[in-house]
Amino acid sequence: MAWPENRCDQTRERILDSAARLFSLRGFDAVGIDELMEDAGLTRGAFYHHFRTKSELYGEAIAHAARVGAAHLDTLGEHGLSRLVDGYLQHDHAQGGNPRCPLAFMAIDVALRETRVRQSYTRTFSGFVERLQAALPGDTGTREKALQLAVTLIGGVALARALDDAELSEELLAACRDHSQALLEES
Repeated sequence: MAWPENRCDQTRERILDSAARLFSLRGFDAVGIDELMEDAGLTRGAFYHHFRTKSELYGEAIAHAARVGAAHLDTLGEHGLSRLVDGYLQHDHAQGGNPRCPLAFMAIDVALRETRVRQSYTRTFSGFVERLQAALPGDTGTREKALQLAVTLIGGVALARALDDAELSEELLAACRDHSQALLEES
């Protein structure tokens, strides 16, 4: 019996899904290839069929997680940006709920990685800002507002994730939601 034509693509997607989740939650250094492949339900050999190095996978996992997040944004409809803000800046998301944003969850870890990984993160951030800019109503100052919104979203989640005081974390997220909604109303 022949293998399905898209089996290779499906296997690669499984690896990227596992990598994006594990790297987001634990960082590059704390995730081994064997553990990652076990999580994906695959063998170590499958890893080397699709990727040369763990760093290569890390960079691609960032882009993959961003594509998943963009697809989620596309499903939110007419008021997608406002709904994104409300859902993104929630305690559950900051603590690792789906979908996990690689921009918030991997920011500090990426700063410690090689140029290729940082370039992937930079492309992902730039794409996110462009999507925000395109979604903002109005045509004056939208690039600046998109950058402000991106920083509020990503920074809010990254900080809330780092805090060990649940009340302070929730207060921070609420302030970021209010600020983000105000940016949307200004546009």
